Amino acid sequence: MLIDSHTHLTDEKFSEDRHEILGALNDNGVEIILNPSCNLEESRLAIELAEKYSYVYAGIGFYPNELDDMNYEKLAELKKLAEHEKVIAIGEIGLDYYWDDSKKDLQKKWFREQIRLANELDLPYIVHNRDAHGDTLAIMTEEKKENTRGILHCFSGSVELAQEFIKLGFLISLAGPVTFKNSKMAKKVATEIPLEYLLIETDAPYLTPEPFRGKRNEPKNVRYVAEQIAILKGISYDRVVDATANNFRRLFNL
Repeated sequence: MLIDSHTHLTDEKFSEDRHEILGALNDNGVEIILNPSCNLEESRLAIELAEKYSYVYAGIGFYPNELDDMNYEKLAELKKLAEHEKVIAIGEIGLDYYWDDSKKDLQKKWFREQIRLANELDLPYIVHNRDAHGDTLAIMTEEKKENTRGILHCFSGSVELAQEFIKLGFLISLAGPVTFKNSKMAKKVATEIPLEYLLIETDAPYLTPEPFRGKRNEPKNVRYVAEQIAILKGISYDRVVDATANNFRRLFNL
């Protein structure tokens, strides 16, 4: 069965039917989801959902555009939340220069601090990287420890950049854009990066794959990402599903 390695069912766009979607996941062929968070409120809700559903796991952290009020007290609270058995990752964390590049120093500071927390707790971390490839790679390289590992979520860089992140111990996760006709970079990554380093995700409610682009995304749509990777690699759909699920389980020791 499918594993959606990155989906935001804590998002307000799911406030009306969140539990209906979660209750139907297995019937829709999805075995496990990882729900990363963008702030403390979402982190707490992700843990609540993980407590209720055996196949839901939580990532906790502060998104790069949610750092205006960030401080060490909140980081300490994040550390406390990480004690929960269903918290398996710190994230999503990282850098995003697309919306606002005036707070680069703030983003870099708390990216480093959350990486250090992940390393301290021996947890993988989930990286958001948008228009910040150089700084993201530099910080991750500088903060690497022996136990460092994680995911480059919704990867948007080149094959060469993906290879550099893989050297750091990270898996490359592909989402809906790999199904878009003009998404040449994602298709090239899907084609050339070995299957043993790939994960699949929806990033729901965002980045809905073809043929449902423009509608709200849901975890069940992760199958279309797997199908496209299979086509690009010239291998079976089942092989992609099995390999990405095994990669996820290996990363998180599940």
